[in-house]
Amino acid sequence: MDIFTAMQVSASALSAQRTRLNVISGNLANVGTTRTPEGGPYRKRDVVFKSSENIFDDQLQQELDKNVQGVEVAQIQPNSRAFRTIYQPGHPDADENGMLTLPNVNVMEEVVDMMTAMRCYEANITAIKSAQRMATKALDIGR
Repeated sequence: MDIFTAMQVSASALSAQRTRLNVISGNLANVGTTRTPEGGPYRKRDVVFKSSENIFDDQLQQELDKNVQGVEVAQIQPNSRAFRTIYQPGHPDADENGMLTLPNVNVMEEVVDMMTAMRCYEANITAIKSAQRMATKALDIGR
């Protein structure tokens, strides 16, 4: 694997982690949303990653680096966890028994996911900077 391939793999991971952070921020922003356009409370969304098979434009490069793959977002899917309910009879979205259905977003879980995504993002930036330093050192050798 050459230096530019390493940068391309890390760049694909940066893009995927950025999408993950955007979804997490949307989940946190809607932690108290009890009414959505689809009806019912907000449903937490999860990001599903998959390895990308075609991150290289050059077919020859694909054949040389068959074992090297990047990452991409396969889909953003709703979480199937059950909604939380609390007794709050005065709320406009409460049912006839006074039970209010709340989103299935766990704030602590989202914060941990955000921290993990940020660490992954930082690790990929470090990998790109390391590859950049190696390329610079290789050019310095040629002088």
